[in-house]
Amino acid sequence: VQLQASGGGLVQAGGSLRLSCAASGRTFATLDMGWFRQAPGKEREFVAAVTWSGGRKYYADSVKGRFTMSRDNAKRSVYLQMDSLKPEDTAVYYCAADPTYFSGTFQASARSWGQGTQVTVSS
Repeated sequence: VQLQASGGGLVQAGGSLRLSCAASGRTFATLDMGWFRQAPGKEREFVAAVTWSGGRKYYADSVKGRFTMSRDNAKRSVYLQMDSLKPEDTAVYYCAADPTYFSGTFQASARSWGQGTQVTVSS
């Protein structure tokens, strides 16, 4: 499956952004999907994930209550609504297909990755 992320940009602290990730391929509806991010000089980290049906969602503690992940299988797309943004949310955000779940957390490993979209939050 190929992924194309979009929606990043520059926003002030406290603002909102909505990221989108469009997928190609017939297997999309069978795959769990995730969002990860990577800040300069840091490792890629888990942000959010949703199961193939949309029935279960997972969030990193740092974004719980502020970010909401959703999916639309008919449109082969996933979304990340980001509210109450903070400067520490600044990073390149990547969508991922079938992220690896191991030892109680999602690892920065997936079947495929989108190209990344830059999110910059100014203070």
